[in-house]
Order: sequence, then C-alpha cells, then structure tokens
Amino acid sequence: MTEFTFGPILRSTETEFRFWSPQSQTVQLVVEGDAPVEMEPVEDGWFSCTVVGAAAGTRYAFLLPDGLQVPDPASRFQPDDVHGVSEVIDHGAYRWRARSWKGRPVEELVFYEMHIGAFTAEGTFKAAIDKLDHLAGLGITALQIMPIADFPGSYGWGYDGVMPYAPESSYGRPEDLMALIDAAHERGFCVFLDVVYNHFGPDGNYLPAYAPIFTDHHKTPWGNGINFDAEHSDTVRSFMIENAVYWVRDFRFDGLRLDAVHAIKDDSEEHLLKALARRVRAEAGDRHIHLVVENENNDSDLLERDADGRPIHFTAQWNDDVHHVLHIAGTGETFGYYKDFADDSAKLGKALAEGFVFQGEMMEYRGEARGKPSDHLPPTAFVSFMQNHDQIGNRALGDRMIASQPLDRMKALAVCYLLSPQLPMLFMGEEFGAKQPFPFFCDFNEELNEKVRKGRREEFSRLPGFDADDLPDPTARETFEMAKLNWTELSSSVSREITAFYRNILNVRHRIVVPLLASGSTAPAVYEKQGAAVVVRWDFGVRQLTLLANLADENVSFEPQGDMIFQFGAVSCGKAGPWSVVWSVSDV
Repeated sequence: MTEFTFGPILRSTETEFRFWSPQSQTVQLVVEGDAPVEMEPVEDGWFSCTVVGAAAGTRYAFLLPDGLQVPDPASRFQPDDVHGVSEVIDHGAYRWRARSWKGRPVEELVFYEMHIGAFTAEGTFKAAIDKLDHLAGLGITALQIMPIADFPGSYGWGYDGVMPYAPESSYGRPEDLMALIDAAHERGFCVFLDVVYNHFGPDGNYLPAYAPIFTDHHKTPWGNGINFDAEHSDTVRSFMIENAVYWVRDFRFDGLRLDAVHAIKDDSEEHLLKALARRVRAEAGDRHIHLVVENENNDSDLLERDADGRPIHFTAQWNDDVHHVLHIAGTGETFGYYKDFADDSAKLGKALAEGFVFQGEMMEYRGEARGKPSDHLPPTAFVSFMQNHDQIGNRALGDRMIASQPLDRMKALAVCYLLSPQLPMLFMGEEFGAKQPFPFFCDFNEELNEKVRKGRREEFSRLPGFDADDLPDPTARETFEMAKLNWTELSSSVSREITAFYRNILNVRHRIVVPLLASGSTAPAVYEKQGAAVVVRWDFGVRQLTLLANLADENVSFEPQGDMIFQFGAVSCGKAGPWSVVWSVSDV
C-alpha cells in the first residue's frame, strides 16, 4: 500500500484533501484562515481539492450543503477535540531510533494492559515513557494500550471513540505517541493497541450526516451495525481496514487487540475480520505482528493455524473463561455469568489446558450454547489474566480483588496464570498491589452524561448487595482521578514485596516456560481433579510442564514429579496446603 484512501496526501509544495460524501451534491473545503473553496467531485461520492502551500500543521474542515462544518473522518489529529477542526500531520517527519526493531515471537509475550490517562498523574504519552524501565525490570515484554482513537471530552475509557485515525488529543500529539512506541522498542517491548471496529461513540461521530456508515440490516448493542456488507460497504470496509494498517505501518505498533469482534456483523463473502487480518499481515512483511481478539462467542475458527503452526487470521483471544474461574476461586462470587463457572475446580483445569471452558455446551446465563472446540489450539492462542479493565471497571465500584481479598489468595491466583503456557496479561498496578479502583468514566455532553448515569444505576441495581448511593458518578472528573495509579505506593514495604514476587515469577517464565513454548512441539494438554485441587499437564516433546493448583481451604496429597520450578504456599512431603500452587518440569 502506497497511499491510504482516506485522509490528506502531503506532497512537496501542496496537499490534496479528500472527502467521501455520497449523500452530498457539493462539499466545500475550509482551510483555517481562508475562505471556503468548492471541492471537485471525482467518482463514487468522493470529492477532492489540492491546496498549494498547505502542509503539516495546516488546520482544515469540510462544509456540507446544509451549513454543517465537520472534521475529516480520517483526521490524523484533532487539536481542539472531536468537534473542532482537523490538523494535517506528516508522520514521516518523526525520526525513529529503534529502526531495526522487528518485534518478538508470540511465546515471549507478557502483556501489561494500561490506560494512558490513568497510568500516570500526567496522563500523557510522554509521561508513560518514564515508567517503562519499571516494567522492563519486572519482565513485561508487551504494552497493551487501551483505545486512543479520539473521543469527546478530556477523559474516558476510549471505547466511545469517533476519530479512528486521530490519537486522543488529551494524551498528546501523534509524535508523542511515536516517541512512546519508540522508547518501548528500545527497551525490548512490543506495543499493542486496542481498536474498536464494532461501533462509534454517541458524541462527535459526524459520518451519518453525509455517508452510509450504518445499516439497519444488522443490529448491535449500540444500535444499527456498521455497514460492512450493503451498498457503499466497500468504502466503509476500506476505512476500517486501512485504519488497522495505519496503526501498524505509520506508528509501528506490533499488534492490535480488536474489541468485541462478536459484535462485528458482516455477511460478505470475506468477513471484515479475515480481510483485515490478511491486509495487516501482508503489510507487516518480516515483522512479528500479532492480532488479538476479544470474542464473547468463543469462536475458535478465528484462531486456526496453518500446517506450520502459524496463525491464519488471529494470533490469540482474551480468555475470559480463565478469569472467571480464577475470580470465583479468589472471591467466592457466583452471581451473573460467574454462576456458570462455579462449583467445579475442574473448570480451572479445562480453561488452562484447552482454552475455553465452553466449547459448544449450553451456558445458562446466555440461554444458548456457547463456543467451539479449542483443545486443538496451542496455548499461545489464548491471553489469560486474573483482572483487566472490563472485569474491574464493570463492577459497580470498580474495585480490584486485592482491595477485599487476602494477599495470599491473590498471589496463588497470580502464580497460576503467570506461569501458564497461555500468554499472561497484567492489569496496570497489579504488580505492586494497587488497591485504588478502576471505575468506568466518561466525559460527554450533559444530556448524554445523564443517560450514562441513569443506565449505570439501573444496570447495577440488579446486582446483590448493591446500593445505588455508592455508585461513583461515571461522568465526574473525580471518578477519573480516583482511577489514576498512585506510584508513591512503590515505596511501601508491601508493594516492594509484591513487585519482587511478580518479578521472580516472570523471571521463571522467561527462563523455563518460554523455551518450552519455543520448542514448537505442544501436544494437547490434559487435566484432572485431585481432591479439591486440579492438576494440568502440558507435553512439550521430551519435557512436560505440570501445575498443581489447590485453590481451596483444605490440604491435598500429590506426588511430586520432576524438578519443582516454582511453589507457593505450604508444600512439603507430598502435601499441598490451602491456597498452594506447584509448578514442575519433568522428562517425558
């Protein structure tokens, strides 16, 4: 790909502006400081206008026949937020330092999910750079950045973005984001971006005013589906697919995490997801590029491998099933969807050994069967975690497990997932025992804010033990501020001890588990219950990795096998005490 379809094209002495508006007869270009000029209709609803002297830094917008002025839907930067004018950006002006960076193979990935606005007190791309050495010393190898597509207001989770090509202006300029990625690459980190292709946010999306971006042929939780298969869908598909390529090519992201792909509806011969994966992988060349999905349907078809074991479409999926069984073990909560994962320790074994707990079985909470077989996939097809932004932030108070549960329980859960052959992911602050909440927050106009407040109260009023008076106002700046990590906690003895604990585990992972994964010979894992505990075994050719997890308040007997590589809890003489975990490696 030499040029993108959407967005301005910079040339030596001029810039070509392009705008797709099949619902308009005429469109004018408004360059800041100049009178509007008529754009020339080209074909298929496109308009074009070349302006001599326009260059990086030029600010512009488009004027519709009804007098509505709109930003470029493919704006590369919105200096005055989503309702303001767009700015021309020259991505080629940034001078990359880590130019030889090619990424990391999948088995080396240890993810760290972060929200740029809440990761530091400043909440900027630049400020995040100062914390990279902390993460490097911990053993993190991949940053997982929550969505940064520009959204309305000055704070939000990012899933209400409306400018897919423009980095959120409150976090900094595009070159600041490039500097963060560059600094990460210099330290050996991959950088992943969370992208949202299933809906647009409710405030600041001007596309419906002039283009058929939606279709009533499909419905989603956010309303009409995005038009990926009806009239004019070729252009809409290009808009999204090129966006994925844009982040990987122009910003050098090492991968993408695609939000809620089960909500992307498309009846085309080639589904948008497969077309996107094909295009991104073609653009990547010899770089290690990894594509990750969030998929409530547990559709393992997206994770299939070719004859050489390489992902055909997507590299991995966030494995909510692992989270659910760990959460139940750690908290005892069984309401909502947790009920379907409760009262069976073997489900932890199945989630770690095979990926999905539900592989076509009926799930009572959904009222239908869920999932497809996943036991044939390698463990690196799954990203496991005990907390993430959703599982914390979608709780009424946004409370982390460690805020109400014993530390030893949290450590036991961490040992289970951090040494699993699946790809582990920490949520920011987990590594030092951060207890501050991560509630949902957003910054819309007052009408939408009130709808959000009402909707959250109604949603959580159905949960046991919930008092609506306790719910933080999701639209208040104070709610956003309370989510910010308090880095001064690292000076406390408890936080230092937890950080050292995580560092030790990840050191074992990189020394022992990663080489096993790199051997390329993974047979299907097996699991079995052993009293209150569960035992899982992974066969890597001549070596076998074994987990004994006793996440209960009783002793269990077990037969030690091979060399113990990590243990937690009271373990001795073939006995594993309550909340104890043992990892070992043996010859086959």
